[in-house]
Amino acid sequence: MTVSIEGEKVILVPYMKEHVAKYHVWMQDPAILEATASEPLTLDQEYEMQISWVQDPLKHTFIILDKELVIGDFIHGESHNEAMVGDVNIFMNDPEDPELAEVEIMIAEHKSRGKGLAKESVTLMMAFAVQKFGIHIFQAKVGESNEASLSLFHKLGFKEISHSKIFKEITLELPVTEAKSKELHQLIGYAVMHS
Repeated sequence: MTVSIEGEKVILVPYMKEHVAKYHVWMQDPAILEATASEPLTLDQEYEMQISWVQDPLKHTFIILDKELVIGDFIHGESHNEAMVGDVNIFMNDPEDPELAEVEIMIAEHKSRGKGLAKESVTLMMAFAVQKFGIHIFQAKVGESNEASLSLFHKLGFKEISHSKIFKEITLELPVTEAKSKELHQLIGYAVMHS
C-alpha cells in the first residue's frame, strides 16, 4: 500500500520501518498493551511484525500523523515521526464474508487525545476500505473497560452485537447502508490522496 490519506486533522501514512522504534516505545506502556489486548514484543519482533503487516493483503495499517505536529510541508513517502501519534488498522479475516472488516484505532500520544483524531482516522479508514476493498460491514472488538473506544464507536454509529464475559470484550458492528456508503465516498472525495 503506497497511499497516504490527508484529512482535516490527520494524515494517514503507510506503516514504515522508520516508525517501528517509536511504535515499540508505545507498546511498552502497560495501559496501551491492555487497551489494545497486545503482548509486549522485542524491538526485533516489532520490525518483523511491521514487515508481515505490509506484506499481508488482509491487513492494512496506517500510522496516524497529527497535522498540527508535522514540521514543514507533508511529503508523501517520508515517515514524519515527529507527528506520529497512533495507528488505525483493518483486518479482513473472515473467509466466509470478504465484505466484513474489523477496525482498530489507537491514539498513543496523550497530547493528541480528545482532539477528534481517532474519529477522523476511523472514518477515513472506513471510507478507504469501502472504496478500495468493497467492505460493507465493520466490526470493532473493544475491551469492556475501554470507555474512550466504546464511546468513539458508539458515536460513529456502531451497535453492540455481543459481549464476551470470558474475554471481557464487546463486539460492535456497523453495516454500511447505501446512505452511509455515499457519506463515506463523499468524505474520501474531500480527503487528499497522496500516492
